Amino acid sequence: MRIRITKPGVLSTVQDMGRRLHLSQAVPVSGAMDTLSTRIANIAVGNAHDEAVIEFTYAAAEFVTETDILIAYAGDGATLKSGEVTIPTERPVFIPQGSVVRLVNNPAGSRTYLAIACGWDVPDVMSSKSTYTTAGIGGHEGRALQAGDILQNTKKCSPTTDDLLLKLQGTGINYPKWNITRQALLPMDKKSIRVVPANEFTWFDGCSIYDFLSSPYTLNMRSNRMGYHLDGVPIQRLMHKELLSTAVTPGTIQITGSGTPVLLMADCQTTGGYPRIAQVAAVDLPLCGQLKPGDIIIFKETSRQEAEMLYIEREEHLQKLALAVRSHF
Repeated sequence: MRIRITKPGVLSTVQDMGRRLHLSQAVPVSGAMDTLSTRIANIAVGNAHDEAVIEFTYAAAEFVTETDILIAYAGDGATLKSGEVTIPTERPVFIPQGSVVRLVNNPAGSRTYLAIACGWDVPDVMSSKSTYTTAGIGGHEGRALQAGDILQNTKKCSPTTDDLLLKLQGTGINYPKWNITRQALLPMDKKSIRVVPANEFTWFDGCSIYDFLSSPYTLNMRSNRMGYHLDGVPIQRLMHKELLSTAVTPGTIQITGSGTPVLLMADCQTTGGYPRIAQVAAVDLPLCGQLKPGDIIIFKETSRQEAEMLYIEREEHLQKLALAVRSHF
């Protein structure tokens, strides 16, 4: 299965669940900004949940199928269309050779994840297929996709994928009636982000902590895959002692010297010197991956125990979904 990129869009890269084995060597996690959408797209075509996908940022991208393909996509950045046919999300879709597929803007989010049957065939670099463009490693030649790039699948298909293809292949676009409902795994309020107090939480005065946990913050235009700069009520420090560079990870919220919060995302550095006021609960990090400049969020405190319980519950739901897809074919 093979596609040719004809329009790369704003930023399109190959990503997986990230590069987590080399943090001690200062190699960022990288990976998909919205790991929930990545996993659902993979599950829908019978892949392992951590296979590589294409992460499209916003719309304005387009590709041509050079062979018959079986795909699934998830995420709120765009809707896929071929001609006048809208390709449904969160389910396997067969698309015949020669089809032009374009991404149409969806104002609900910012990123869309495209999985192909068996996963995209790009080399493993430091135990991951994720593109880290700053260092020029991983993904397709270590860079964002360009017009003319050709990507193909690995051909190492699971029995579920083989069965899906056998059932859906034909002369036109075809898909089943069922889908995996991603929204059922997300909280109703997508602008409320749950956070756990971090190591330096008590470095800030009480009024600032109250503001941090109750006032709205707006993503400004400097936001990117490395981190989101947030405009809102400045956070005042109670303690002004220096902090040695210490560990940070996607979801860490630092407070800069001017009192501005910065929410670190997938391509963030592995250490930082700003005090850490909070850590986003892992189950809400995919929500953050769909944010875009101008979006308004509010942080809500939760306990570490509740954050862990929510994470375990979601993992159990995803495992049941994967089993259901395998059992259906």
